Amino acid sequence: MRRRTWLGLGAASALVLAAGGGAVALLSAPGLEDGKLSASSRRVFAGAARGLLDGTLAQDPPPASALLDRIDALVGNLPPHAQAELSQLLALLASAPGRRTFAGLAPDWPEASVTEIQQALQGMRLSQLALRRQAYHALHDIVGAAYFSEPATWAALAYPGPIAL
Repeated sequence: MRRRTWLGLGAASALVLAAGGGAVALLSAPGLEDGKLSASSRRVFAGAARGLLDGTLAQDPPPASALLDRIDALVGNLPPHAQAELSQLLALLASAPGRRTFAGLAPDWPEASVTEIQQALQGMRLSQLALRRQAYHALHDIVGAAYFSEPATWAALAYPGPIAL
């Protein structure tokens, strides 16, 4: 391959990637709207919770609604810069190209099986890219904090709760 052809191919590829990334950024909804989870972000967290808390979520009442309300409250108390970064991450994970390329999850979060979600999260956790590992830890920590901070969860886990001081 000639050098000019190689350079032209590289420039064309960069333009296509920039246009695709810009289109995704413009067309995707933000992850947070007025400090609250958007509908697409709630689907991402519901899927992540299914993968991370498999077998521990109570089935009655539906686990997603109460847990997502606690996640929403937790996210609302994050500092503005953390909310902005989380909003970008959730917008990326809610979009099909972002979900496929960044998380490695082909089906949408609600349609994915628990095994598919767990494999995607494990791929993020063990990724060579620090950004993917950081995204995994953000999802893991937020879901875990919202789940284990609820006193009703403590009873289900036979944990008496913290000692009163």
